[in-house]
Amino acid sequence: MKRAHRLSLDSRRGADDREFIVGLLEDTLAYARARDYTGYDYFDGMSSKLLRALPVEDQWVNIAVQESIKRAPVNVRPFFLVEQRQNFKGSALFAMANQTAHRFTGDELYANEADYLANWLLENQSEGYSGFCGGHRHAMQQIGEFREAETPNVIPTSFAVKALCRLADRDERYEEAAKSAADFLVDDLRYQEVDGGARIVYQPEYDGEFYTLNGGAIGARLLVDLYDQFGDEEYRERAAALLDYIATKQTDLGGWKYRDPPSASHLSMDNHHNGFIIESYQHYHEVTGEKRYEETLDKALEFYRTVLFDPDGGPNWDESKSYPKDIHHATQGIIVFSKSGDTAFARRIIDWTLANLYGGQGQFYYQKRRLYTKNFTLMRWCQAWMAYALAEYLSATADSDAVADGAIAAGTRAEESEETSGNTAETPATEGI
Repeated sequence: MKRAHRLSLDSRRGADDREFIVGLLEDTLAYARARDYTGYDYFDGMSSKLLRALPVEDQWVNIAVQESIKRAPVNVRPFFLVEQRQNFKGSALFAMANQTAHRFTGDELYANEADYLANWLLENQSEGYSGFCGGHRHAMQQIGEFREAETPNVIPTSFAVKALCRLADRDERYEEAAKSAADFLVDDLRYQEVDGGARIVYQPEYDGEFYTLNGGAIGARLLVDLYDQFGDEEYRERAAALLDYIATKQTDLGGWKYRDPPSASHLSMDNHHNGFIIESYQHYHEVTGEKRYEETLDKALEFYRTVLFDPDGGPNWDESKSYPKDIHHATQGIIVFSKSGDTAFARRIIDWTLANLYGGQGQFYYQKRRLYTKNFTLMRWCQAWMAYALAEYLSATADSDAVADGAIAAGTRAEESEETSGNTAETPATEGI
């Protein structure tokens, strides 16, 4: 049964801010749930039925179709008959967002949805590898590389592990699968100690000719999640070695290039990949209690805050370009600044996103260009990331003393009164959280 929402977004604007954000999270999840978490994706052009119907298989034809679909100012996927699919990473993000929605509302709908999504991750993991892992469900064509659908890599695997660890108390299979992902990272991603720390490859087929820096950081975060869940010191040590090496690649500006060597990618110090790296260092400190990377993190946060974001909360593309302003960049900023304690700036990014990339009824748009906006929705890129970012913001701003084991009743006020000496004394109202 679909859950009806009590108030529209506009009618909630005057409400308690936490009630407003909880309602926004509910609407964002409702949009995805109504579509079974299935939709178009960022890199899905190879799933065009028209492309697959061609009598030839050619790298350059594949790239032309794939990139035309990806770069078009409007959503041309329906015309190319691109298949809509449920995304592995997106499902992990939705699972965690549903868990948080359950925490703040007490509605069992969200707990059931989180379980459904966690089970979907188990059922749709990539087969034939050393441990639990997953990848995107569309094939990708790059110059000199054709990546089959469901080829696993470190990024979606890491988010799936995080989701399974968070939900581990609901099903013992979640914890078992998450733990096995360490074998995927060590064996299939070829964890290797090097001068300055350790490295992994981004996906099993890569030969290590170049190093995708955010992939190494997210791999470290996977190990930190396992350390947090199981307490095995080896996980922490390997995570630290991966982060040690990435720290040596930090630029004087405070950010990181996408790859090492930088010439191996057209991307420079782009926004959300730097956010991934920063979040990984934050998570290491949060879980271990150490301040091992304090100087690295301080420098990175300053760069991220002042160079990759405008004062109004709008995300810049990289260190030299303001546009396009991408929703994934905004959502990663919400997550990073929520974790850093700068929740006021995280809230400013939410406001910027609502003003520039919100279509109403829980739907978020893809990208704002200098002269126009790409007013269409990619399920993982827009909805899943926004739901997860709102959930992380809510968790960061919740008063820990007021968080019960059950639900946080968003938007309610409790008034208590007691009678003493025949008089009624009214105690101050408790703000709804």
